[in-house]
Amino acid sequence: MYRTKTFLFSLLIIFSLTSCHGRKSLPAFQLPYGFTKDKIEISFWAKNDTNKIQTETYEKAIRDFEKYFPNIKVTMKIYTDYNRIYNDVITNISTFTTPNVCITYPDHIATYNTGMNIVVPLDELMTDSRYGLGGAELPFDSVRRDEIVPQFLEEGFIEGHQYALPFMRSTEALYINKDLVEKLGYEIPEIVTWDWLWKLSELANEKDENGIYALNNQNVMIPFIYKSTDNMMIQYLNQKGAGYSEATGRIHIFNDDTKDFLYETGKHAGSRAFSTFAISSYPGNFLNAGQCIFAVDSTAGATWMGSEAPLSDISEDKLVSFETVVRPVPQANPENIKMISQGPSLCIFNKADPNEVLASWLFAQFLLTNETQIRYSCTEGYVPVTLRAQKSTEYQDYLSRSGEDNDTYYKIKIDAAKLMLDNLDKTFTTPVFNGSASLRNAAGQLIENVCKGARRKQTIDDAFMNKNFEDVKALYRLNEIKVREEGSASGEAKKDLGPLPEASRNLLAVLYLVWIVIGAFFIDSLKKRKINGRIGDRK
Repeated sequence: MYRTKTFLFSLLIIFSLTSCHGRKSLPAFQLPYGFTKDKIEISFWAKNDTNKIQTETYEKAIRDFEKYFPNIKVTMKIYTDYNRIYNDVITNISTFTTPNVCITYPDHIATYNTGMNIVVPLDELMTDSRYGLGGAELPFDSVRRDEIVPQFLEEGFIEGHQYALPFMRSTEALYINKDLVEKLGYEIPEIVTWDWLWKLSELANEKDENGIYALNNQNVMIPFIYKSTDNMMIQYLNQKGAGYSEATGRIHIFNDDTKDFLYETGKHAGSRAFSTFAISSYPGNFLNAGQCIFAVDSTAGATWMGSEAPLSDISEDKLVSFETVVRPVPQANPENIKMISQGPSLCIFNKADPNEVLASWLFAQFLLTNETQIRYSCTEGYVPVTLRAQKSTEYQDYLSRSGEDNDTYYKIKIDAAKLMLDNLDKTFTTPVFNGSASLRNAAGQLIENVCKGARRKQTIDDAFMNKNFEDVKALYRLNEIKVREEGSASGEAKKDLGPLPEASRNLLAVLYLVWIVIGAFFIDSLKKRKINGRIGDRK
């Protein structure tokens, strides 16, 4: 009886140690030997706002996929914003009710991947001879690994593993009202510099004696509007070769180059020559109304830009006719162009049933087939992520028909796609780690705070900048981001070998159990000896 109690107490210790050591975790995914024919239902969370053709593209892909796999049922949930997908996934992680397949960003995936085996690493799935990329047992024409643009695939490589497949890619573009630039007496250079853009923005900001802007003869003019201020800061720092962050989680953004750029941005925000989406609203609306000369937005948003834009958000009576020119984002050095590579990726969430995970992988892989890639990319200024789709006769024909109409072949949309295709070697991505999404938001917040302060006539000096830095650090808890690798005394970085394999963790658990049981029996034995000794003394 005593031994039984001791053994139960030992088990209690084990469970206590386990609960203190970490949170509940799913078992690591193991690729099944064969795919089941049992009924499986998987959920797919996707993003779309007002483009019905994108939703129809998803729906068609699901129908076609289910023809190949009649035992798999795909249910789709549409979100209008990537941040809402992110928030819902984070909320569902603790209850293991995440979707099966999700369109998201690598920064977000790094946060999902919290050491609980939540996100499935794709390394083994991608290379499997049966169900991997180009696998022998796939009933559809799967893309091979070497047919995915390497730079795009690399974006999903996080902490030593492939956690994401690229789905679509875009960059940012500078959309310019050519008519207003020429009215100022200038021609648009092939590569626009920050200095040139700031100069013209201030010139366009002049009013007459009645308070009417001389350039457009309207009472509203915001010469330069930037949609994503986080990208604005990140691209500038990359162009300058300045610090931002490392893949280990080490942060370098709070530097003198950042401060100098904030002073410059604040100066033009104070004069009202510059504004942001958060302050003034969508730049395309002002551009299309002749109330903005320079609008920076994603190439994926090209269908909203220009007086003939098919998805323009303003009424026809507000539209102003002008020629739109698409250029790379403003550059610090026109001889060394740098532009961000961005766009949605696909990740797969772990489940208790490995066949459910495999079904998810098959569907994610299906979204890279030519029909889906080309059809989706033609809806906006996105670029297919596969070389197979990019080089296909169908896609090349689409690009060649620029300007045939203001819908499928809308010139600005195709110009934006070509901008990225022609500059793939000049694109870059930011390091991805648990906390990189917060750092990205912080980069934009630094600019927003300075712009708001300047518009409120606050003094933008070192005291303001230092407070801005500290406020943003605290708001996004940047000091709490754990650096994954720390340098040793010799300055060498410790190699991150990643989590232990499941078999190793199980072995350690068994060893813990064995040692605790041995210790319990040893204690039990000592107590019995003492008891026997006392009984002997009484005799």
